[in-house]
Amino acid sequence: MAAAVPASAPIPATPGEPDLLSAVRAHLIREGAEPTPARVAAALRAEGGVLGDAEVLAIVRQLRADLTGAGPLDPLLTDPDITDILVNGPSDIWVDDGAGPRRAAGVRFPDDDAVRRLAQRLAAQAGRRLDAAAPWIDARLPSGARLHAVLAPVAPDGTCLSLRLPRPTAFSLAELVAAGSLTEAGARFLRTLVRARLPFLICGGTGTGKTTLLSGLLSLVCEGERLLLVEDSAELRPDHHHVVRLQARPPNIEGTGGVDLHQLVRQALRMRPDRLVVGEVRSSEVVDLLIALNTGHEGGCGTIHANTAADVPARIEALGCAAGLSREAVHSQLAATRAVIVHLVRDPGGLRRLAEVCVLRRDSSGLVRAVPALSFPRGEGDGNGGLIEHEGLADLLARMGQEWRHPEGSEVSR
Repeated sequence: MAAAVPASAPIPATPGEPDLLSAVRAHLIREGAEPTPARVAAALRAEGGVLGDAEVLAIVRQLRADLTGAGPLDPLLTDPDITDILVNGPSDIWVDDGAGPRRAAGVRFPDDDAVRRLAQRLAAQAGRRLDAAAPWIDARLPSGARLHAVLAPVAPDGTCLSLRLPRPTAFSLAELVAAGSLTEAGARFLRTLVRARLPFLICGGTGTGKTTLLSGLLSLVCEGERLLLVEDSAELRPDHHHVVRLQARPPNIEGTGGVDLHQLVRQALRMRPDRLVVGEVRSSEVVDLLIALNTGHEGGCGTIHANTAADVPARIEALGCAAGLSREAVHSQLAATRAVIVHLVRDPGGLRRLAEVCVLRRDSSGLVRAVPALSFPRGEGDGNGGLIEHEGLADLLARMGQEWRHPEGSEVSR
């Protein structure tokens, strides 16, 4: 089990400390002053408090975190292994460092008002409003972290805050192999997929590592290619020198000024993309993506939420029909893309890994279904064993123009 996350240095206990700390905080806010030691000492004197140097410095640390930082969450934000911070209440704080959610031991807020203030301060950093009139927010912070917050009474048990923290650089496929997310065989296949410029969609549930894998695969793209990334929140971080980003913008409080992915995908098609990448296909932009993949834009890719690879055609059908296409038109366009489906799962122990690769095939009824080509069972020795070939592999190899083999050169066992 992972070690408990340390808390920030506590303020030494003093009589009436919560009231005194609140009074000092309010004093600094009224004065618009930074919480420097001198100003905190002056505020303490003004509020009738007398503390020693150690207590003053401890209050300075906490007030800086509370007024300009992330409060008790500051030490969590600096941990490079943590990808998600989930605040369900003042003393109910969870983190995920790749091994599944666990409680952050020793980390807590004084009360729900402190959680609410932090959520509102983070919303302000993102240029957004969070109050009774707009009680929730989904935004990207200047640091690149993704923020989601919901205030009471929409969240009846108090303010809920979620932070998804980006990794500064993309995971390489070698790192994903070392972490157990890919087998050696899976990594070789994905490198071949990128080189062959086949369109692909990475699917899986929430938190299965879709964005992480997509960033790693885009880092393999030839340096001579131009990547156009279209995202709702800028999370993809490929290690590539020619990247152009377009990011959606929510409407303002009056309900105007919004820019959605559907509009951005259409603009991206006019910007000479060698590879069009949609960070997450979730709405009407699916229509433009299907059109792009059928009009010479090779190697296009993106992610989509789906519980299994077999669910992807139905998911795309639902999005396409909601955008105005007929069912027949959606399946015709989807079949023509001949996209490869790369499915990720998250095991009960928290491991995010590649589970299956499928190809799309149109049946006699005209509907598209996902046909398994390769599957990667977990726990099969050295990472190459357990690779299973399915009926769709022949179609995939024909499109790749090469055979798929183990390192020793032997064909994959059926």
